[in-house]
Parts: sequence; structure tokens; C-alpha cells
Amino acid sequence: MNWLAIWEIYSFEMARTRRTLAQSIVSPVISTVLYFVVFGSAIGSRITEVDGVSYGSFIVPGLIMLSVLTQSIANASFGIYFPRFTGTIYELLSAPISFFEIVLGYVGAAATKSIILGSIILATAGLFVPLELAHPFWMALFLVLTAITFSLFGFIIGIWADGFEKLQIIPLLIITPLAFLGGSFYSISMLPPFWQKVSLLNPVVYLISGFRWSFYEIADVSLSISLGMIGFFLAICMGIIWWIFKTGYQLKN
Repeated sequence: MNWLAIWEIYSFEMARTRRTLAQSIVSPVISTVLYFVVFGSAIGSRITEVDGVSYGSFIVPGLIMLSVLTQSIANASFGIYFPRFTGTIYELLSAPISFFEIVLGYVGAAATKSIILGSIILATAGLFVPLELAHPFWMALFLVLTAITFSLFGFIIGIWADGFEKLQIIPLLIITPLAFLGGSFYSISMLPPFWQKVSLLNPVVYLISGFRWSFYEIADVSLSISLGMIGFFLAICMGIIWWIFKTGYQLKN
């Protein structure tokens, strides 16, 4: 294992975050706080509690997941796309470093940024509403697994995209709507039976449900199913990345 190469990629990506601190950390935190204030005030005045938890506290796990999902994809996709855009990816591919080490460096940095962001949002939310953390270990596990999984997904998007516009297509048109419809601001048990079944087709439901359970021990689906869905998506992303480096798709053209 070429730990020096992994560290160089990782530290370069983390340094880019420090140079763009306002865009990478401050902006997502402010956006999440605005979501919290607007939804917490507007809807919270009408829905006081959900499953025995105040509405303001209830939406905190969903807001954290929403930010972690979107930022993991954004950080990882741009991180690998920019070397392709500038042509420096060929220097990396010709260096004595395996594809696993390349992925570990880029995805590790993207996941680290998302975990830091999620932790900051969690601390910020604690200033507005009382929070309970019933299972800290499971909370940390869901946070880390989600950050890694969607960083891998963002890495795939960064290789697939052949322009800056395509970097935004999937996050804006697919991921963000799925996150909003995945129970970020409500429990799917509040929906009519038909739409509850439809919501179970949304993979984000399982992420938010498991993460919310670690806070308040309330969930729309069981913990084992949530973990299974994350593991399944993680395996798919790893398989696609393995195929990309094996075939050289969008890398050796």
C-alpha cells in the first residue's frame, strides 16, 4: 500500500477545502440553518410533535443527511473531474499507484469533509432545539457509511461527466428531490398507505430512517433493513468503480 501517495492526494483535497472554506463549509451550514428556521417555524407551528418528538428536533437528522448526501457527491465529483479537465489525471494514472489507492485518497477526503460538515450542523442544531442521542455509535456509523457511500457515488459522477453541467444534473434532478421526499421533514407514516409503499422505493428513506433512529429510537423501517440498503448501495458503487478502472472508461480516452 502506497500510503505516501494516498496521503498526498488526501492532503491536496483537504487543502482545497481550506482555500474555499466559505463555499465548502460555511455556505452549506448557513443553508441548513435557513432550512431549519423556515421549516421549523412554518411547519413546526402546525405540527408540534412527531412520534413524541418536537418537530424542530425531529427534522435535525434529516437536515444533516440532506447536507451530507449532497456535499459528499459534490466534493467527490469535482475532486476527480478537475484532474480530468486539466489533464493531470494522466500523470496520476502513470504513477506507481493503484486505482484502489487513488479512490482511497479522493473518496477519503470527500467523506472527511462531509463528516466534518455533518458534525458542525449537529452542533449548530443543538443551539436551536434540544437534541437526544440515544445511540451515539449507530449515529456515527450511519454518518460515516453515508459519507463514504455517496462520496463513491460522486466519484463515479465525476468520471462519467464530460462537462461542468453534467456534474450538477444527477445531484440537482435526482438526489436532492429524493432527499426531500425521503422523510427529511416528515415521517412517511404520515402519508396515505399507497404513498407509504411508493416511498419505500426511495433509497434515501432507509438512510434517514436509520439515522433518525440513532437519535430518538423512532424509524420508518427497521435498523437492519437500513444498514442492508446502505451496504447494498456501497457494494454497487465499489463494483462500478472497479469496472471503470478495469476498462479505463472516460480515463484513457
